[in-house]
Amino acid sequence: ARETVARSWFHVGSTLILLVGLLGIAALSSFWPVRVVASLLGALVMARAFILYHDHMHGALLPRSRPARILFRAYGAISLTPPRSWRASHNYHHAHVGTIEGSSIGSFPLMTTDEWSRTNRGQRLAYRISRHPVTILFGYVTIFLVNVVMLPLFRHPRRHWDSAVSLVLHGGIIAGIWLLLGFGAVFFSILLPVSIAAALGGYLFYAQHNFRGMRILPPGKWTHDDAALASSSFMKMGPVMHWFTGNFGYHHVLHLNPRIPFYRLPEAMAALPELQHPPATSLHPRDIVDCFRLDLWDPRRDELVSFRGVATAS
Repeated sequence: ARETVARSWFHVGSTLILLVGLLGIAALSSFWPVRVVASLLGALVMARAFILYHDHMHGALLPRSRPARILFRAYGAISLTPPRSWRASHNYHHAHVGTIEGSSIGSFPLMTTDEWSRTNRGQRLAYRISRHPVTILFGYVTIFLVNVVMLPLFRHPRRHWDSAVSLVLHGGIIAGIWLLLGFGAVFFSILLPVSIAAALGGYLFYAQHNFRGMRILPPGKWTHDDAALASSSFMKMGPVMHWFTGNFGYHHVLHLNPRIPFYRLPEAMAALPELQHPPATSLHPRDIVDCFRLDLWDPRRDELVSFRGVATAS
């Protein structure tokens, strides 16, 4: 859980320069295939930039640097993750991973089979929508714009004043680019890459706590360390995707100690035998489909089950 300041600044600087360059090409190029490629690559680098922001908010990356604090606060506002809303919900998620209570705060809600049997049709519909693949696919709106920015602002406007700033900045950038360069520039430099990055990020958050083998620990047996290792996965990826996602696949290590800088997560896993055989998933289509088939926690079977499995059992 120690950073190298020069190394951290190198990752921050190179990532943001690459991101601005790719989005600039997507906005300004007159050749649409170049725009598409720049936009897709920009979306992946955007996901990496978000992990840098995530690490800074955890105190793992440049926590004592005033320039970094200003830079990341601005990035959080522009990217629809205002610091006040993000810190409150995400820290709660880290403190309650591996539990049912409060699972909807900072993550996707999870019901037990008993809770499901007691819900009405409206509650069941809301639960299905909150975990549906389409909800994650359109995470730009459903996850970030609505849940991270607008709902906290409407519920507690004084506490989450920076959410209003985020809406103004994000919307202002879109309007400014549209007026100066046209809708095509907005689409390829903002709307398309943000949509892809939000969908990717939303799925990573979903899958790394909703996979076959994931366990919810009873209150009397819950500990932070056990929950981190039992309720968080290691996502198998190649080196390229590990780079683009900022080693977010080492999620069990991240939950064990969120103050480890992203670039040292592989080192931590390699050094500790207890971390080297975690429950795992991947971005293979088979694993993605499997994750979306796991809907409820069955405490009797001590595993995630599908809606269909509950209906068959009843």
